[in-house]
Amino acid sequence: MNGTTPDREGTPARRRGRPPRTESGDTRDRILTAAREEFSERGYEKTSVRGIAKAAGVDSALVHHYFGTKEQVFEAAIEVAFAPALNASNVVGAGPLDGIGERLTRFFFGIWENPTSRAPLLAILRSAVNNETAAAVFRRLIASQLLRRIAGQLELPDAELRAELAAAQLVGCAMLRYVIKMEPIASADLEQIITRAAPVVQGHLTGA
Repeated sequence: MNGTTPDREGTPARRRGRPPRTESGDTRDRILTAAREEFSERGYEKTSVRGIAKAAGVDSALVHHYFGTKEQVFEAAIEVAFAPALNASNVVGAGPLDGIGERLTRFFFGIWENPTSRAPLLAILRSAVNNETAAAVFRRLIASQLLRRIAGQLELPDAELRAELAAAQLVGCAMLRYVIKMEPIASADLEQIITRAAPVVQGHLTGA
C-alpha cells in the first residue's frame, strides 16, 4: 500500500494522513498555493479547509496538521503573498527622508502593477474588506511586519500614526485603481499617479 486511495478509474486520489518526512515540504507548499488560489477566487468566507485540501490533493487533516484553523491557513498564505511588500521598510531607509514619499509610493505601485504579485494582494484586500476575521489577520500582519518597521525609521514622536496615514493613502489608491476600478484613476498613467500621490505620502511621513 502506498498511502493513496485509487478512484474508480484507477487514478490515485488525494493522499490521506501525514506524508513521509521527505514529502512534507512539498506538501506544505502545495497547500499554501492552493489556499492562495482559493482565497483569491472565493474570498475568505466562501473558502473552506476542505476546499483547500481538495485543491491541493490532500486530506483535510493534513491542512489542519500543518496550519491549524482556516484563520491560520489564511494568515500563512497571505504572509507569503505579502512578502514583497514587507521590503518597503528597506526602501524607506535606502535614501534621505526628503525622498521617502516617492520611493515608497513607487515601490508600492510597482508591486501592484506586477500581475504575479497583484493577484494575491487582491485576494487579501477583498477578504479583509468583507470579513472581520480576515481583516484582523491583515491588520496584525500589516502592523507587526510593515508599519512598525517604517515608523521605527522615522524617529518622530507620532511615527506610527504617520506610517498609518501614509499606508491609508496608498491602500486607498490601490482600492480605487485595482479593486473598484474607478475611472479615471483605474486607467490613468502610473507616473501621473505617483507624481500626485508621492507628495501626500511624503507629507504624512515627514511633514510638520
